[in-house]
Amino acid sequence: MKISEKSKLEIAKKNILRDSFKPKDFVAINGYNFNDGVNYNNLLDSFLSTGFQATNLGKSFNIVNSMRKDKCTIFLGYTSNMVTSGLRDVFRYLAEHKLVDVIVTTAGGIEEDLIKCMDPFILGSFDADNSQLREKGINRTGNIFVPNDRYVKFEKFFIPLLEELNRQNKVFSVSEIIKIMGEKINHKDSIYYWCAKNNIPVFCPSFTDGSMGDMVYFFKYKHPEFKIDIADDIKILNDIAITSNKSGIIVLGSGPIKHHICNANMFRNGADYAIYINNAQEFDGSDSGARPEEAISWGKILPEAKHVKVFGDATILFPLIVAKCFSK
Repeated sequence: MKISEKSKLEIAKKNILRDSFKPKDFVAINGYNFNDGVNYNNLLDSFLSTGFQATNLGKSFNIVNSMRKDKCTIFLGYTSNMVTSGLRDVFRYLAEHKLVDVIVTTAGGIEEDLIKCMDPFILGSFDADNSQLREKGINRTGNIFVPNDRYVKFEKFFIPLLEELNRQNKVFSVSEIIKIMGEKINHKDSIYYWCAKNNIPVFCPSFTDGSMGDMVYFFKYKHPEFKIDIADDIKILNDIAITSNKSGIIVLGSGPIKHHICNANMFRNGADYAIYINNAQEFDGSDSGARPEEAISWGKILPEAKHVKVFGDATILFPLIVAKCFSK
């Protein structure tokens, strides 16, 4: 098929110089203007019009502010590695000032908070020699080092507590045990000290998946009659969701903490607001990678809910959310 030079030029111009749709209302892409000096509040405001994940983070600011304005029951979920990091102090601030209503975390998210009341974790390196660390009795979580003696100290706290619970001839729920642990540690740096003090329920669907589980394992050899109840907690958590006038979800990370909170909100036909912060992908059909849109199909988030997923590192992103939406 022969096409003249003129026709080729006209075809190229038609396809390349195609007329654009002109929306009446739009947000222009703009970043922060440092010529105005450094104003951190304005810097955070500028994220909304920056694009990419900065815009999603900007949306999360607005959603959290709406949660608080609507007096939502705020469900905060975080994985144990968040407590391994300095985010532990951010969570403690939220519990201390009663800025969240329900917490769901994993086993490490409980025990590592209490361990840090006894001895700190240490900044290390992602590139450390792991064989040498093993020989020196140092465990590595990313670039954070956790010496074994921290767990020895925790054992001296936890085993007597199990003995005390067992003597009462009562089956305790996980949330009851966490509250007792918060009271026993009696330390103002602890998340769960403040949760106990402020009656913020804490749920841990994977209570035995960590050091506490190891100790329960050995404890059962001496006390085969010892039991922990998980049935009470699921009723309490679901009832909180059902009876909430408005519900807001903030989930950092994924796995059981994410599903536990979302599933509870399914019993009220969905949360009114939802923020996810994680890097999990949805291609494999995992709940961890599922975006808020998928949760709508399950009735975990309302179709009209304000929601966003922010891809990124919660150790960077969540302090910015707290600074913008929760701090004094």
